[in-house]
Amino acid sequence: MSLEIKQVIVVRTDIKMSRGKIAAQVAHAAVIASEKARADHSEWWREWFYGFQKKIVLEVRSENELLEIYRKAKESGLPVALVRDKGLTEIPPNTLTAVAIGPAPSEKIDKITGSLKLLK
Repeated sequence: MSLEIKQVIVVRTDIKMSRGKIAAQVAHAAVIASEKARADHSEWWREWFYGFQKKIVLEVRSENELLEIYRKAKESGLPVALVRDKGLTEIPPNTLTAVAIGPAPSEKIDKITGSLKLLK
């Protein structure tokens, strides 16, 4: 039996971003983390990529919360990406906007993000 593999993207809601900007930040995070998983955890990546590519988008309300999620994922050895915006459109340069974890086993990601709410 195979593991359930997913990717979770966490977005800050304390900064003002349009829906399009949020979508772009989520996409950046998802692609970067996927590439890290492909390089470092190819078995998880293959199962996810050739499966349903399950993704879940969650929210946090501060930069500190985002950084804590990133730290925990990194310490757990999961593929993780932290997105820092260039500031060319809506928000100031170097604003941290999103973190993606995985693709990785759901149970490993849930230990870090299981208490977060879905992005509304």
